[in-house]
Amino acid sequence: MTNLVRIGPEKSPSAPTSLHEARLEAVLRHLALSGARRIADLGCGRGALLDRLADRTAVTEAVAVDLDAPPLEAIRARFEGDDQLVVETVQGSLMDGRLQLGPLDSAVLLEVIEHIQPDELSKLEIAVFRAWRPPQVIITTPNADANDYLGVPQGRRRHWDHRFEWGRARFQRWASGVAARSGYRVDFEGVGWEHPTYGAPTQLAAFTA
Repeated sequence: MTNLVRIGPEKSPSAPTSLHEARLEAVLRHLALSGARRIADLGCGRGALLDRLADRTAVTEAVAVDLDAPPLEAIRARFEGDDQLVVETVQGSLMDGRLQLGPLDSAVLLEVIEHIQPDELSKLEIAVFRAWRPPQVIITTPNADANDYLGVPQGRRRHWDHRFEWGRARFQRWASGVAARSGYRVDFEGVGWEHPTYGAPTQLAAFTA
């Protein structure tokens, strides 16, 4: 599947806000199409996705999972008493399949996997795709093929905390392996403006069981 947002050469592809919004839009579209009602936002950060769920999707319950306590505390305060979206917060590692998240329709990892050491991704795979095993998993991550086009210096990554950044072929090889091992189907698309050679700056994998 493809759903690439194209911009003309007169518009700059360097604005992080527009790309951030494009990622959120892509994830919300997949959640809306699936009809998911209870989801997990894995590595939720400050909860930008949570803020948009009630107006754009059928989601009525969400589990916000993160290692850091302060953003989870802020999310709890923000959604306390919300009559459209019930948010549960869980502090812990995304690689710990023992976390009790309850039944899920979907799990989202929005710009998360690149913050994990590559040799730890197998633990993430086991937790998400075998322990929690939601019918839908949505993953976005930077497309390293576009880094030169975006002006990222050679040998550098887009963010200081990224442990890796994969090009399209490497990401698709990993995601296809995860799908095959776990009994899922996976489809890929680009998110953001599209370069004819380097593709879109963000890549998305949508897994369905």
